[in-house]
Amino acid sequence: MNKVILSGIDFSDCSINALEHAISIANRAAADICMVWVNRPANDKEIYKVDPANITGEVVRRFEQLVARYQPSLLGSKLSYQIRKGKIYEEIVRVANELDAFLIIIGTHGSSGFEEFWIGSNANRIVSATDRPVITIRGGVDISRSIKIIVMPIDNTIESRQKVPMTALLAKYFGAEIHILALFSADVEEIKETVREYVNQVKIYLAENQVDFKVIEIIADNLTDSTIEYAIRVNANLISIMDEQEITTANLWLGPYAQQMVNHSPVPVLSIHAKDFTMGGSSM
Repeated sequence: MNKVILSGIDFSDCSINALEHAISIANRAAADICMVWVNRPANDKEIYKVDPANITGEVVRRFEQLVARYQPSLLGSKLSYQIRKGKIYEEIVRVANELDAFLIIIGTHGSSGFEEFWIGSNANRIVSATDRPVITIRGGVDISRSIKIIVMPIDNTIESRQKVPMTALLAKYFGAEIHILALFSADVEEIKETVREYVNQVKIYLAENQVDFKVIEIIADNLTDSTIEYAIRVNANLISIMDEQEITTANLWLGPYAQQMVNHSPVPVLSIHAKDFTMGGSSM
């Protein structure tokens, strides 16, 4: 039985772009894709201009068009869809659990100001509400769907290393190189020693699993800005983070590191949920 990738769809260009990224990964992971649309009226979405009495039929019609268009490019796997009703993030997470999806891929329009601080986007809510890996792709991002460089920041939190196995798996699918970004939140030797110890553990894991990598050290006042700036500089195709990361005085008022990254990164972001265990073993 194939693995399943869940792709959230609202029929915007942003969500179709995310679907195309999902197909790129599915073809390498031998995974099926399930598209999910949630009936949650929102004035800014074009689909809701349809007469409410006819909206389900219109959604089915659009899904069938997507299946006809993209199924031929999904090699050996199946493209299907589901229609749900309720809160978007809750239904996306519910379907992912029902299908035991190994990955969720969604587009996000980002947010700013009070919306970012007090409300957050559906993308952030999905990342926070699921323990499954989530790739978020901002609207308007025109980036190669073939993953060649993955930026993986490592800080001095224990959880920071838990993203390594999934990141390594994606790297192996694409033959990508992982750039291990050793982030020092302060120019303090104790912090540097901790980060370097974690980086050495990551290097051993990647070497054992035959994944190409390099290490770069950066002193970062703001973890998000430094990671994004580096990813842009090397033309990275993916940034891999934990959804719970170190919060410093420098970025406290801008919200958690993961939320900033999802909202502002022009590079797709893989968010891994922190669990109560440390990285161990070399099996994939």
